[in-house]
Amino acid sequence: MPCEGQNVQVLTDWNGLDPTPQRLDRLVLCGAPDAAALVDRAGTLDFAGLDAAIGSLAAHLAQRAAPGDRIASWLPKTRTACLLALGCARAGLVHVPVNPLLKRAQVAHILADSGARVLISQPARAALLAPGDRPAGCDLVVEADLSAAHPQPLPASGGDTSALAALLYTSGSTGSPKGVMLSHANLWLGAIAVASYLGVTPRDRTLAVLPLSFDAGLNQLLSSWAAGACAVPLDYLVAGDVVKAVGRHDVTIMAGVPPLWIQLAEATWPPETAARLRVLSATGGRMPAPLVRRLRALFPQASLHLMYGLTEAFRSTSLDPALVDAHPGSIGTAIPFAEILVVRPDGSLADADEPGELVHAGPLVARGYWRDPERTARRFRPAPAGARLGGTAVWSGDSVVRGADGLLRFVGRDDEMIKVSGNRISPTEIEEAAIASGAVGEAVALGVADDRMGQAIRLVVRGGGDEARLRAYFKAELPNFQQPRDIVWLEALPRNPNGKLDRVAIAGAHGA
Repeated sequence: MPCEGQNVQVLTDWNGLDPTPQRLDRLVLCGAPDAAALVDRAGTLDFAGLDAAIGSLAAHLAQRAAPGDRIASWLPKTRTACLLALGCARAGLVHVPVNPLLKRAQVAHILADSGARVLISQPARAALLAPGDRPAGCDLVVEADLSAAHPQPLPASGGDTSALAALLYTSGSTGSPKGVMLSHANLWLGAIAVASYLGVTPRDRTLAVLPLSFDAGLNQLLSSWAAGACAVPLDYLVAGDVVKAVGRHDVTIMAGVPPLWIQLAEATWPPETAARLRVLSATGGRMPAPLVRRLRALFPQASLHLMYGLTEAFRSTSLDPALVDAHPGSIGTAIPFAEILVVRPDGSLADADEPGELVHAGPLVARGYWRDPERTARRFRPAPAGARLGGTAVWSGDSVVRGADGLLRFVGRDDEMIKVSGNRISPTEIEEAAIASGAVGEAVALGVADDRMGQAIRLVVRGGGDEARLRAYFKAELPNFQQPRDIVWLEALPRNPNGKLDRVAIAGAHGA
């Protein structure tokens, strides 16, 4: 199992994994000292070098802040950016990674809301901030200054694993971005769980393409190191950059969100490069069945993991790759350390094939939203009476169905459901039909006001403009009440900083 050598009692309910968390920075002790841990533009760090670099960074930070202070970073995927989560953990500080794609007003909100004591950035990027964007008491530290001196490295930390380790700010799809409070235990167990069910080994190399401010992006590093594997961070501009990096670095594992996988499925893959990939994973949204089939054809030798996750609970479910071909629309079953329940509006457990809200209980559940008790109380509530683990659970707001076979299927968000003439319609179902038609590459379905039906369906798509083909497919495959009233064709659909389709922007521009 990941991080071997621990002589502790295990729970067989979680496939023999150790449910006892440690301090986050101790993940670097899971790899062989002379094995490669990080490959970037600066070269290669083995695990011994990674441990020393984290200790040195922690010593720098400890000179600038007190335990519990928040340390924000606004950086591309530099070496410092990759080390900060563990460096802050070792110094008893709280890391606040800021997505490098955010604009200055969004950065200013995160700095103020988190009460950041330090902002680590680069001169050109920091110069984009206006006077007052960096609040009083928040020191600016230029990234290069952190390597100018070499203080005595701090050793691996010990102590309370329930202590706060990171604030990950959501993209702000509903209101202003909110900071999800993640403890050492949350991040440690998330790393162990993912390393386990993906089957990561010390021989693997993970291409880290997702933003490190995204929970799945941060876990690219953590789960790799938990298994003693190597991480290769990459900032890319086009899908071809990813293809080249897979070949150049002998990459075997890669995670992505659906829009990225769509781009990669449309890219040209030399057969020898595609054959290098051993494990693929998808999170951050529904993977359309045609896209799943395309990836299976492109990478027949790779295991494909379809996953569902919440920043508030890190990750919830994963579909066994052996079931992907037969059940491409499923999000699978609970991952290690998670209990997933399907709950009716009255709090009772739904029956098989009955839609209900996905509720996540267990030790992966975050500690709530930073300094926001009102929103915390709405989302983090006591687990349903039927929960085995009990305690506080995350009530996702997402509607799912658990089939008689135990597999979960995503239905949609309750607040996004479209109601046409009294019929509740999942946007996901309409979007998948559009993609299955072969006429479009991506689609977003919106509910718009309609005097006769209450709401009508507006479909916003990226494609070649073959509307006749698209409408013919809808007419043949879907009932009348699921037919789009109108279709908006765009050359590209906007994305949020995490690479997902920006539904808020699309709805704002086309949902009136």
